[in-house]
Amino acid sequence: MQTPPRKDQDSLLRGVRPNIVQSIRAFNAHELQVSARNLGHHFLYANLAHAQTRQDILELIALQFTFPAHFGKNFDALYDCLTDPLHKCGPQPGFVVVLEQIPVTPKFDKEVREQLLDVFREAAEYWADRKIAFRCFYSFL
Repeated sequence: MQTPPRKDQDSLLRGVRPNIVQSIRAFNAHELQVSARNLGHHFLYANLAHAQTRQDILELIALQFTFPAHFGKNFDALYDCLTDPLHKCGPQPGFVVVLEQIPVTPKFDKEVREQLLDVFREAAEYWADRKIAFRCFYSFL
């Protein structure tokens, strides 16, 4: 038997700023997915537990976010895929992004993790300028 959600799904994101990158903390991916659907927002999810390097991270994100085959597998290309093509597709309803289990490894150290999160912060700013919600939640492995 599936446990019922602990919060009203329509109000789950009401207390969360519309353009933010934050730790997932009190939320879980399923509740965020349901809330995104209820709001009519895009839901992007990536589980990064099996990644060890920057390239692993970028490949997993590209695969799980279904980026085009020509994705450049670098942080600039990641930013471009999170912003420009979507903007050119017309009005966007909003985004809820979940990055679960970002690795903590010697090849994916604090500096590289911050660079990754900075890409999502910059994407949140991009969408904020267009008055579109872009909420990104993350956790570390």
